[in-house]
Amino acid sequence: MTLLKMKFNQQRRVRLAQGLWLMSWLAVTGGAFIFCLGVYLKTELLRRDEVMENAEIHVVPNILMMVGLASMGTNWVASRVCQDSLDVSRFPRWKVPLLAWFAMAALLCCLLLTVVVLSYALQGSLEDSLKVGLRNGIRFYKDTDVPGRCFQKETIDRLQMEFRCCGNNNFKDWFEVQWVSSRYLDFTSQEVKDRIRSNVDGRYLLDGVPFSCCNPASPRPCLQNHLTDSRAHYNYEYQSEELNLYSRGCRQALTDYYMGLMNSTGPGVLSLFSCVQMSVLLSMRYLQTAVEAAIASENPEGESEGYLLDKGVKETYQDVRAKVLGLLKFGQVDPSEDASGAAEGAKTADTEKAATPTPAS
Repeated sequence: MTLLKMKFNQQRRVRLAQGLWLMSWLAVTGGAFIFCLGVYLKTELLRRDEVMENAEIHVVPNILMMVGLASMGTNWVASRVCQDSLDVSRFPRWKVPLLAWFAMAALLCCLLLTVVVLSYALQGSLEDSLKVGLRNGIRFYKDTDVPGRCFQKETIDRLQMEFRCCGNNNFKDWFEVQWVSSRYLDFTSQEVKDRIRSNVDGRYLLDGVPFSCCNPASPRPCLQNHLTDSRAHYNYEYQSEELNLYSRGCRQALTDYYMGLMNSTGPGVLSLFSCVQMSVLLSMRYLQTAVEAAIASENPEGESEGYLLDKGVKETYQDVRAKVLGLLKFGQVDPSEDASGAAEGAKTADTEKAATPTPAS
């Protein structure tokens, strides 16, 4: 049973080829855009690589770049097929390559849907990666003289100012680490000695934050130290001073930023591109079957039939499955045949040995 059969005369085949040619180049442009989107997302992730613990989220831009490049190549081939479909002598050479083309086009559609799903599914992984990465970044903030960590302070300060955030979850995360380097502490000061002695780990902890946590929208000069002591500053209430520092944590700020990139631009663009790619795939199938039918009838300018599947879905699946299994079996050696071949070889060797005369002593 042929599915979705349509009649095509010469004029309709030409129009189908022309429309498919335009859609192919539209898909090439879309593929270039998808590739650029993947590069942009990859670049943004690499910019914050120091505050990310793992690279699982990089699978999304990697797939986008791969799909973009494959789409440009696949749809460029489709445009060439459209041109050759108007020439009876040139179209038959595409019969075998089109099988690989259909497989690649179907794989592209599946990968696009995979990216849309991953854009939502990897949010938890992104949050966990940022949680650990930011925690380490805050802990190494003071190590400006340690190789490999000397730029950590600049990274965290720029991050907090750019995304208007403070700490991992909030500004109180700075209270739990020593973020002031020991080289800038006066160990002859009684205050410094008392703070170090009061901590079991011998760290210099204080209820203060770096300058990059200060909110420029605050009507008063920024308060960085003694933040939990309302008596340390004039006209200051610890619980009500919300504008003094950024209240949002950097983990939430970065998660919102990256998920906004993937979930606002990604699904809309990818869904539109998937529709275009699917239209190219279906149109190419109609064009292929219509032109091949016209060539087979030995009347290239006559009427022909185009269809999506020569048989039903179940029958087509069984045929494809049988072909794939046949190809797999072709590359394997049958154990029974191998055993029978070995037995025949041994029998032949014994026969030849028996036929050989025994040399005289």
